[in-house]
Amino acid sequence: MHAITHSLSVAGAPAAYTLTSFHFGTPGGGKKVYVQGSLHADEVPGMLVAQCLRQELLALEAAGKISGEIILVPAANPIGLAQALHGAAFGRFDLTTGVNFNRGYKHVANALKTSLEGLLGPDAAANVALIRQHARAAIADWQPATDAETLKKTLMTLAIDADIVLDLHCDNEAVLHLYAGTPLAEAIAPLSAILGSHATLLAYEAGGEPFDEACSRLWWDLDRHFEHRYPIPPACLSTTVELRGEQEVSYALARQDAAGLLQFLTLNGVLHADDPAARAAAAVLPAPLCAATPLEGVEPLYAPHAGILVYTRALGERVAAGDAIADLIDPVSGATTVLRAEVEGVFFARSAHRHVIRGMNVGKVAGARAYREGDLLSA
Repeated sequence: MHAITHSLSVAGAPAAYTLTSFHFGTPGGGKKVYVQGSLHADEVPGMLVAQCLRQELLALEAAGKISGEIILVPAANPIGLAQALHGAAFGRFDLTTGVNFNRGYKHVANALKTSLEGLLGPDAAANVALIRQHARAAIADWQPATDAETLKKTLMTLAIDADIVLDLHCDNEAVLHLYAGTPLAEAIAPLSAILGSHATLLAYEAGGEPFDEACSRLWWDLDRHFEHRYPIPPACLSTTVELRGEQEVSYALARQDAAGLLQFLTLNGVLHADDPAARAAAAVLPAPLCAATPLEGVEPLYAPHAGILVYTRALGERVAAGDAIADLIDPVSGATTVLRAEVEGVFFARSAHRHVIRGMNVGKVAGARAYREGDLLSA
């Protein structure tokens, strides 16, 4: 393993931020895997999972059990980690610009539609290699104007040509769930089963250019642009893994999640490549807790007025249309509004706040029928 320190700040800046990446295995010796934790810096579970992964990867590397390259970025947002408001960490948005740290990543397909014209051919592997070459060049040409943009460029430089990208996040309060591109449904299903995902949410384009989609969507966008004339597979299995809620930080959960990610990498031939017994064990999957559903089918629940929020359904429960999810109580008048699901599905995420104001998002239900469009992710 070797560590690389990446500078994010220009000379003379009032604050100097650096990012550290840890590199295991051998570049070009097999698949490339990129794993990062806590892009929203105050989402801590991913950072602890990364610590467990680092310990295991050191041992696997020493035993010669890594085929290819694994890049681990345990704390993907040093800028957000330095931010606090009145003593509370605040890592979701850049305080300088107000921009979400998981939005606004460069969608390189736009540049590649031009640069690849006349270069693709009938060999899928050759096309993948060429597209990755052009994607790296497109990221290298990006001229960031702020430290936050430099951070985004640095992360994408590390990940844009990876075979597998695992972006570890968490929600406010939630059961474990995943986000991925619709063309990755089959490839992501084993990870969903291994980790015990309660909702695996798929979209061709979620809106806002989040990190995981910036790494994966270019493949099906290019395939569509070139009208399927050349074999262009979805060559980057990229997913956002939501590791439950912000407060669920424990060694037991982190070790469990790290073990699941390592099993998935073994299943994909990245670990224990020469060990048939290990590969066979990794192929034994638990029964999935959910079928994948469209991100367009997620119903966000909003508070119609301010009040005390009392949930009446547990996270992970299946609900029917019309089922009560929570009571919202006006603390002065005592009037109570019952918040109900309008779709059938899994109640998978909710707010950690117990007094909310009008318009706040207080829950999410994953339904099986797509009915929304436009930007599908919360702010």
